[in-house]
Amino acid sequence: MALATTGKFGRTRNRAAGLSRTVDDIGRQAVFFVRALAHVPWALRKHPKEVLRLIAEISMGTGALALIGGTVAVVGFLTLASGGTIAIQGFSSLGNIGVEALTGFFSAFINVRIAAPVIAGIGLSATIGAGSTAQLGAMRISEEIDALESMAISSVPYVVSTRVVAGMISILPLYSLALVASFLAGRFTTVVLFGQSSGLYDHYFSTFLDPIDVMWSFVQVLVMAMLVMLIHTYYGYNATGGPSGVGTAVGRAVRLSLICVVAVTLLVSLAIYGGSGNFNLSG
Repeated sequence: MALATTGKFGRTRNRAAGLSRTVDDIGRQAVFFVRALAHVPWALRKHPKEVLRLIAEISMGTGALALIGGTVAVVGFLTLASGGTIAIQGFSSLGNIGVEALTGFFSAFINVRIAAPVIAGIGLSATIGAGSTAQLGAMRISEEIDALESMAISSVPYVVSTRVVAGMISILPLYSLALVASFLAGRFTTVVLFGQSSGLYDHYFSTFLDPIDVMWSFVQVLVMAMLVMLIHTYYGYNATGGPSGVGTAVGRAVRLSLICVVAVTLLVSLAIYGGSGNFNLSG
């Protein structure tokens, strides 16, 4: 109180106020996330048609985006490019020490544990997540969400929980296609472009492709999808300031979700594989 009345230590008070606002914002996000997840059973029971509509919209897109296949095409092209890049770098780097035959191992190991989950999370954030933020932000500034509340329709289950469920369901087939695309891109680059024997590539690829790693990669992507949808729906649901405010909300949501995608990859990798990588490269 004395500092407020005297006006001293202005920078200190501004920093303390900024820290307080940050803590308050984290608390509001945590409460919103818990509410959204707690209403998932309600959304599945009361709004199944909305969930199915959102799954179709998320997977194939709407309007002009539907012409190229929506999120399926975006994630597919991204993982094709990443799989080919991994094969190029692996063949070149391993060739420097005379073991380019292990390119199949390199593709199976990197794609499953790191590249495919991260690329899928980035694609999810840039397509499904950004679209959800823009949709909810438009609904908020046009008072559609307030209209739902006035009709005694709980807005969080109807517009938030349904999108979280749809995103987590849609990511499973999307990631399956992404993983297959990364594998095909790696094999095509190594066998067709670089001329390595297909039998040699397939031998090392199948030897080091661990089904347990594939299962954990699906778990990792599910966690990413849940966080991405929660973050993007939060910023869209609480958007303010008209159309420019919606654009700001989309930018903030994408920034935070990308950070979470990388953080989830780091934490899951440490939790599952530890510091040793949990594999032995030996005959």
